[in-house]
Amino acid sequence: MADHKSSKRKTQTAAPHLALGEWGERRAERFYRNDGFRIVERNWRCPEGEIDLILAKGNLVVFCEVKTRRSLRFGHPAEAVGVQRQRRLRKAAMVWRQGPGRRWAKGNMRFDVVAILPGHLERIEGAF
Repeated sequence: MADHKSSKRKTQTAAPHLALGEWGERRAERFYRNDGFRIVERNWRCPEGEIDLILAKGNLVVFCEVKTRRSLRFGHPAEAVGVQRQRRLRKAAMVWRQGPGRRWAKGNMRFDVVAILPGHLERIEGAF
């Protein structure tokens, strides 16, 4: 008789801050969908950075950074999108528009920040 080792798979759960971020991104996604936007990409990555959500409505493409916090203890979520992060998002957006997003290259684009706190979602259109 062959000796079979039990192959129990460990259920891995995301770190609490990652789970919170994913929850916030899903919430922002629903918000945009309810406003008539189509989700083009989620968590799109390139060497220049990551874009949480890329959305489209007509000829408008929105590059959205989502920040979720449990409280204001460490400041408002939107404050976490500083100049350096904005620069990385712009560079990543340009890479996306030259590659997978070529079809939107001539359309309008906007950079939004969605700040989420318990019971509150704030979309800052054209944040930078």
